[in-house]
Amino acid sequence: MTILRARPASALAVVAALAAVTATGTALLTGPAAAAQGCRVDYTPNQWPGGFTANIKVAPGDTAVSSWTVTWTYAGDERITNGWNATVSQSGSTVTARNVSYNGSIPAGGSTEFGVQGTFGSSGGVPTGFSLNGVPCNGAGPTPTTAPPTTVPPTTVPPTTVPPTTAPPTTAPPTTAPPTTAPPTTAPPTGCAGAALCDGFENQSGSTPSGDWTVVNPDCSGAGTATIDTTTTHSGSRAVRINGAAGYCNHVFIRSTKNLSSLGSVRYGRIWVRHTTAQPTEHTTMMAMADSADGNRDLRVGGQNGALQWNRASDDATLPEQSPAGVAQSVPLPTNRWSCLEFMVDGAAGQLRTWLDGTAIVGLTADGVPTHDIDGQWYNRTWRPQLTDLKLGWESYGGGADTLWYDDVAIGSSRIGC
Repeated sequence: MTILRARPASALAVVAALAAVTATGTALLTGPAAAAQGCRVDYTPNQWPGGFTANIKVAPGDTAVSSWTVTWTYAGDERITNGWNATVSQSGSTVTARNVSYNGSIPAGGSTEFGVQGTFGSSGGVPTGFSLNGVPCNGAGPTPTTAPPTTVPPTTVPPTTVPPTTAPPTTAPPTTAPPTTAPPTTAPPTGCAGAALCDGFENQSGSTPSGDWTVVNPDCSGAGTATIDTTTTHSGSRAVRINGAAGYCNHVFIRSTKNLSSLGSVRYGRIWVRHTTAQPTEHTTMMAMADSADGNRDLRVGGQNGALQWNRASDDATLPEQSPAGVAQSVPLPTNRWSCLEFMVDGAAGQLRTWLDGTAIVGLTADGVPTHDIDGQWYNRTWRPQLTDLKLGWESYGGGADTLWYDDVAIGSSRIGC
């Protein structure tokens, strides 16, 4: 592996705000796509100067829906520029998000999530008027009306059949078409789901990883160590502990001895990881896979500028790009708790996707179409990876040190889930 210099740190001010909005909606019978009593929309923003992302969790309440449309209204000049796990549009200050083919069905008591990205000049704070399939959630309709009718209803007028809320567009926004009848892919199966590699390290009997794993120190060997730990585990009684010291030659990895090259062009991975030290501004690596289509150079997952990133060893391309706007579209790996990191690499299509604790990360997605600040640099050449192995550990290209644990690792040809 060639020594790579870390890029200059980019200043990034990210203000994370949590706005959880909950209330009980009014039950309206508008067909199989309708929401019911208890509909809830949780809007969780992540904001920085001039831009934001938001994760939106949708729960229909007591009755299942077969398709959904969520609307809300911004009070400022927010403009949506991108969305994932939903088809998102905006008219004025009102945003409309509709399910995609694989997440239209939500069971009673269940939920699904999608995300948006946008810009603003003057933020109006938390959006209002959340609605699910035309049913007001969180105490307001999809469009603010002049007088919220249900506040202090005039007792001289007995409650009529439907409170006079100038009927929020209960004409069910055009969601009658998409109830796709086969989306049980929303919740991928847990466990190992027939994966080619499935290991919780329970068969490790010594203090050093062996058998299905071997300890490797690419290029040079230093202070980094890999051991079997029985005190900090995600499940069972054993996990792998990596003591990653600062400086390039102090790296250490465990490498799977299984032949993973037979998986085909599409590879899914699920790794539970825990670490102690926030990701530094310097470039680091915690997972690597050799790419036989790229001179056996590694495709790597690690961090830079305090957030997760993918990196190609052959040309040092990063996903996302390391501009402030690019880094803002990734996320840091949480410290001192177990996190579920999932990924998909499609070698035939040259695409890559990443999930952290079940949530897709837009900045860690290469969708085949170059996008500035995300995968524009990634597609500076044709990329058709053929991955052959899996290595877990630590490598620092600057001053960063970290202690990491890995457990419940799985690699297969379909999504495994957390």
